[in-house]
Amino acid sequence: MIHLPASVRVYLATSPCDMRRSFDGLHALVNAVLKLDAFAGYLFVFANRRRDRVKILCWDRDGFAVWSKRLEEGIYSMPFSDSEELRREITAQELGALLSGIDLSQAKRRKRDQRHVAEGA
Repeated sequence: MIHLPASVRVYLATSPCDMRRSFDGLHALVNAVLKLDAFAGYLFVFANRRRDRVKILCWDRDGFAVWSKRLEEGIYSMPFSDSEELRREITAQELGALLSGIDLSQAKRRKRDQRHVAEGA
């Protein structure tokens, strides 16, 4: 399990990626395809066409780190797109849900209940 601060920015590539790519290849995709700065400290998430493998690239102060996961069964519910959308920004919590097998397109965020203090109490 990856524990991330809620403030970290996470970008999903909306098209499949060749999982043979490593540090330099993923860095090139971030710059050329996603049009973002790979040194900004964001997380960049890539999946293969079959959606059973994921790689995450991030800059960690003095070098790049790549996190990789291959599912033995099932697939990730990656929101690949045929449109011109190159990337999609999600929250750290949504990344955790995605890696846990939750389909973000069907997940709904519920409004949180707030306790109201009765007047005069």
